[in-house]
Amino acid sequence: MSAAPVPQRFPLATWLIAFTGWMFDFYDLVLFSFLLIPIGRELHLTDSQEAILLGTALGASGIGGIVFGYASDVYGRKRVLMWTVCLYSIGTALTACATGAFSLCVFRLLTGLGIGGEWAVGHALLAESTPKYFRGRAAALLQAGEPVGVALAAVVGLLLAPFLGWRLVFLLSSASACIAIVARLYLPESPVWESQRNERLSPIAAMKVISTHRLWGVLLKGWLLGVFKLGTYWTCYIWLPKFLQNELGQSVGDTARWILTAQFGQLLGMMGFGLVADKYGRRIAFTAYSLLTAAALYPLAFHWRELLLQPTWFWFDLFALGLGSGCTAGFGALLAELFPTQIRNFAMGTAYNCARGVQFFAPVVVGFFLSRHGIAGGLGVPFVLTLATAAWVWTLPETANRELTLIAAETD
Repeated sequence: MSAAPVPQRFPLATWLIAFTGWMFDFYDLVLFSFLLIPIGRELHLTDSQEAILLGTALGASGIGGIVFGYASDVYGRKRVLMWTVCLYSIGTALTACATGAFSLCVFRLLTGLGIGGEWAVGHALLAESTPKYFRGRAAALLQAGEPVGVALAAVVGLLLAPFLGWRLVFLLSSASACIAIVARLYLPESPVWESQRNERLSPIAAMKVISTHRLWGVLLKGWLLGVFKLGTYWTCYIWLPKFLQNELGQSVGDTARWILTAQFGQLLGMMGFGLVADKYGRRIAFTAYSLLTAAALYPLAFHWRELLLQPTWFWFDLFALGLGSGCTAGFGALLAELFPTQIRNFAMGTAYNCARGVQFFAPVVVGFFLSRHGIAGGLGVPFVLTLATAAWVWTLPETANRELTLIAAETD
């Protein structure tokens, strides 16, 4: 094994390409929820079919994370990143051609496979190309593509789709495949992966590495942290547009304004999260942000009538909710710092995307509690999950400033 060159500066080209891929990744994932009302109306979908379709791409992302995570450890970060972008772009284009619930489910499943692979590949590539003292901020800068993607989806799905139609919107959105061309021309390969590219592992050998270094417990803990934090996000946001319109009686324009407010807060939260995580550690940052999310969810869940009478406070509460949601910016650095290079992308993809795949059940769980306890029950789900996030992160070791090439030795 040759020594990997130590990164000395922030890899701007790597970040920009990975950021764009992640932005359109998340844009596509959320766009579907914004267009669910016109899609359901045209294709005559039932409520149960809509709930399943909302979770299909999320569920498939877990499989995509495992498959493409392993492929990235074997064939390289750059090559597999291109594959995943092309796959979710094809799924997006095919969604425009859906004729019913079954075809729509198949196309969303295909999209989810690509989405699941793209996250882990992009984050592993950036983490391995960034100086360790800046790794938390780099991960936050990359994850910031999430609120940008949601904001873009809100504008396109709520404001442009009524004029263009949902089919044309999905067809135009598939132009994200151009990112793969740019990556092919300008994206450098990970120096850490290049230094160990001859240490390719079969799936069985990858399992053996995890067992040898006693990483099963770490993988499980990382997955559960993802279940709690991503569960907070998806049980809140995946149905928020429909909730604002149907439950709170907001207009489409007001709904877009509230969503953009939350996403602006999340963007600022992510920028701050990287600074906090690099200075004070990953665990303190996760805890502080999760408690802020809980503080914002409480009045929205239990005092929403009073908030509706005070638009300024309603705006402030959604802004704070978005700010606390910036906690998701920490997963890229934290998970990369838990696993050795030979299995890093496989482990990251498994932990994060299997946690995201579990969110297939998010609409069902929220719907269950909403039907029995109203809005307080529906928003009580993310409230409990964010408190669980604040506590559970302390079961993991502090990973700030770890040297990625020495992680295997540290886990012995």
